[in-house]
Amino acid sequence: MPNGRTLIANPPPWPNGARCAVAFTFDMDADSILHLAHRDNANNLVAAMSMLQYGPRVAMPRILAFYREMRVKQTFFVPAWCIERYPAAIEAALADGHEIAHHGYLHEHPNELSAEQERYWLQRGIDVIARVTGARPVGHRAPAYKFSRHSLDLLLAEGFRYDASLMGDDIPYRLGNGTATLLELPSHYALDDWGHYMFSREFDYKMPIKAPSQALEVFRAEFVAAWRYGGLWISVWHPFLSGRLARFEAVADLMEYMAAKGGVWFATLRDICAHIEGLIAAGQWVPRTDRLPQYPDPIPELAR
Repeated sequence: MPNGRTLIANPPPWPNGARCAVAFTFDMDADSILHLAHRDNANNLVAAMSMLQYGPRVAMPRILAFYREMRVKQTFFVPAWCIERYPAAIEAALADGHEIAHHGYLHEHPNELSAEQERYWLQRGIDVIARVTGARPVGHRAPAYKFSRHSLDLLLAEGFRYDASLMGDDIPYRLGNGTATLLELPSHYALDDWGHYMFSREFDYKMPIKAPSQALEVFRAEFVAAWRYGGLWISVWHPFLSGRLARFEAVADLMEYMAAKGGVWFATLRDICAHIEGLIAAGQWVPRTDRLPQYPDPIPELAR
């Protein structure tokens, strides 16, 4: 490692001697988030609707064409309502061999629901993905990262193998409930395009509008560190944001830079999960395990 530093204490070995694992994941939320946030008048917010529908209609063909050029398979997290609403985008992704993973039904927020409500929407999304793709999803990302104290139990009960909602490490780790575990494939806000690009009066997000080169400085710096120290680099993009022309040109430039640098394993999260599971089964690597929920109730120090 550079300068003899060991900034990641227990990096997993990546396939074929790769220095790091990389996944360019896209959350294709489309207008599900508009209907959720503006239940009574989303159909009258025509400009916002057009901004969000740019994702499945214009950006997805662009993204998929570039992935074909790069010969990579990646993971798309899609609310099941969007799978039903925009079948052409999903059919095209599946035809190219990409992974479709669970991202709620209508981008509902699990930690604002009861356990029964969360179970209902989780299962409804599973049913749609199984019907459209021919297989139950193995991966999950909570909409808006809103993983609840019930989420792990529900995911384990439904047979999920990995989650990609949390931010607790630079490498994979396990989440356990005392009975079973699944893998957590973490990311963090710096690797999410929302904070770099999202500007919308309807959602009350007004990030300073910046050049793609400014945003990509952050993504590139995070990649270089992951490459140096054996980390896992998972970026979170939204087609309606980063699928825009100049922004996606910058995304494409970044992936090409990584490929030219070498020592990078581009993979779906499903494949990263399978690789880590194989290492664990063979006794070649042991991740840490976080027990959830950490706090079943508010801490007693704040009780009144």
